[in-house]
Amino acid sequence: MRRWVFAIAAFVGLAAPVHAALLMDLVDVEGIRGNQLVGYGLVVGLDGTGDRSQVRFTGQSVENMLNQFGVNLPQNTNPNLRNAAAVSITATVPPSYGPGQTMDVTVSSIGDARSLRGGQLLMAALYGADGEIYALAQGNVLVSGVQAEGRSGSRVAINAQNTGTVPNGATIEREIPTDFAERPEVILGLRSPSFQTMSRIIDAIDNTFGDGTATALNSTRVSVNAPADNNQRIQFMAMLEELEVDVGRVRPRVVFNSRTGTVVINDTVQVGAAAVAHGNLSVTISEDFEVSQPGALSAGETVVTPRTDITVEQQRGGMFQWPAGASLEHIVNTINSLGATPDDVMSILQALERAGALEAELIVM
Repeated sequence: MRRWVFAIAAFVGLAAPVHAALLMDLVDVEGIRGNQLVGYGLVVGLDGTGDRSQVRFTGQSVENMLNQFGVNLPQNTNPNLRNAAAVSITATVPPSYGPGQTMDVTVSSIGDARSLRGGQLLMAALYGADGEIYALAQGNVLVSGVQAEGRSGSRVAINAQNTGTVPNGATIEREIPTDFAERPEVILGLRSPSFQTMSRIIDAIDNTFGDGTATALNSTRVSVNAPADNNQRIQFMAMLEELEVDVGRVRPRVVFNSRTGTVVINDTVQVGAAAVAHGNLSVTISEDFEVSQPGALSAGETVVTPRTDITVEQQRGGMFQWPAGASLEHIVNTINSLGATPDDVMSILQALERAGALEAELIVM
């Protein structure tokens, strides 16, 4: 028992220094979250950049809208409206929003509209996952970017022109129900599951509000006893928001994005003692054609013969050595001195990880 106590003391003394973070930066509160809404609508007022005639549902939508206002079109007609576009509408209702409050919406073209710039979204209903209407959207569409087109069909576009936003374009008509105020406890969910972080959260809550206030359900969720009175519960949640938690050492990670070639390394990544040699092999193939022409009166034929030159060149790079426990700055400086591209960085770090010299988790997106 005495040796075990000494071992714990030695471990705590050698542990990395902890740093504090606000509790609400580490967890999400169950029952208080955003909710997604989706809808369908029409954007009108476009300068000839709307859906073309082959997008039939746009014409049907315009026809249905006109019928609601008492305008009847002949049957089997498909209005060719180049200044209208069918769009999908998406929005996220912030937590605890009620009727009368507004939020931003995003509209995206469904058909073949070239641009939504200058258009106006007509009033459309936004539905929740249960099929109920929770908001109404309408307003002018803001589109970022520039687009220019010539008569020959050449076109230059910066950013997408068929997607835009309507700031404060949706008004909440119905509050999304939640049982947060009815529960006897508050459930907190960790954004990054960790037994160490969970233990520190429980200690911080119990030290502030008393032993037994917080109970761990698993490595992700913790139950906190909360007052039943609504006003007291709000004050209790305000105190939780200001509570600081010692989160300990951040887990080292290296994130690769194979699509964009992005490499992100956090400052806790360290490497063991290792030596790295990096070089590129380039192969160049060039072809040329020679004309072989016979002499006069030789009865020969002129022949075109190809000539191929192949050159293989391997760049000679020196071997660089990392000391044990090298910092992020040392790693970056060494890789930059090699003249490595992002793809080369991925290969180098993956090789270090396989060699057991990289103390980090590799995440490939």
